[in-house]
Amino acid sequence: MNQFNELKVSTPGRICLFGEHQDYLGLPVIASAISLRIYIYGERRKDNLVKILMPDINEEDEIVLDFPIKYIKERDYFRSVLNILWRKGYTFPTGFNIKVHGEIPINAGTSSSSALIVTWVNFLSQMSKQNKKLSPEEVAQLAYEAEVLEFSEPGGMMDQYTTAIGGTIYIDFHPELKIEKLNPELGSFVLGNSMQPKDTKFILSNVKNRILKVIKELKKFDSSFSLHNIHLNDLKQYEKHLSKQDFEILMGTLINRDITQEARKILKSKTIDHKLFGKLLLEHHKILRDVLKISTPKIDLMIKEATKVGAYGGKINGSGGGGCMFVYAPENSLEVKKAIEKVGGEAFIITLDEGIKEEILEIA
Repeated sequence: MNQFNELKVSTPGRICLFGEHQDYLGLPVIASAISLRIYIYGERRKDNLVKILMPDINEEDEIVLDFPIKYIKERDYFRSVLNILWRKGYTFPTGFNIKVHGEIPINAGTSSSSALIVTWVNFLSQMSKQNKKLSPEEVAQLAYEAEVLEFSEPGGMMDQYTTAIGGTIYIDFHPELKIEKLNPELGSFVLGNSMQPKDTKFILSNVKNRILKVIKELKKFDSSFSLHNIHLNDLKQYEKHLSKQDFEILMGTLINRDITQEARKILKSKTIDHKLFGKLLLEHHKILRDVLKISTPKIDLMIKEATKVGAYGGKINGSGGGGCMFVYAPENSLEVKKAIEKVGGEAFIITLDEGIKEEILEIA
């Protein structure tokens, strides 16, 4: 098997079309990879050091390949990936010089962290002594272990699988992981960064704990209760057992579950109803804004102004509390971009994109 001397790999960011705050509950999601990517270029060294340059954020890091590697900061992803791969039997006779470059807004809900980890897994697995070219699904699973399980984070698997596989995918987690490639013919989107900082870990944990609390409460008197098969029309029987807020979040969760299924049918159809697709995005956002309360006035304004000039619909993207929104704008996308910028957002016209990819230079 050939060994590589240099390797350049990249991974896209992602938007969650439908199913925001659903994946960690085992409910389906629909997500798309987008045409903003993160890149890692690396070459072998002759010692056991990994030197990491991150010019976009003016940072550097250095790791000694002495396993198990100790973590020195919160969410120490460069080290966690190395540890996960080492536990799986990967070995690294030499270190690397690597340079990271990203186009994805950082800490803004477009999976910059997951895309970085997926890229790093892809790079290391091929540059290891074992020189393994992993499938996108295998890369995604290792990235999930390094990002979520290793640090007991509250997130789900959507980000890792979407960025690794690419395109538009429907992910069902119950009773087991099932991924369906939808491949819809969609036009341009406009991604808007509100420039508002967000605390992803806190928001994910807060929303997740609220919903899990409701489920736990209902199982006390109905052990068969499940988010997977309860019908909206049957919810009334549970209302007396919950506070008004808890009942609202339960109903909102199920409405979003059903919107996701309706969207799946639209995206699988031969002829997509683009305006209905946009309308469903707005319906989803309404629940995220009014029930889960994860939007912000600025993001709401960005969506409102974008739809005024021709966007078909949109929603907040990611865990919420700031970060990004997006709108579906197959027409007038430049005008939509300008409308978002006019109210203080940073805007990008984006299309759907492929998943992980690499460029290899082999040792002569």
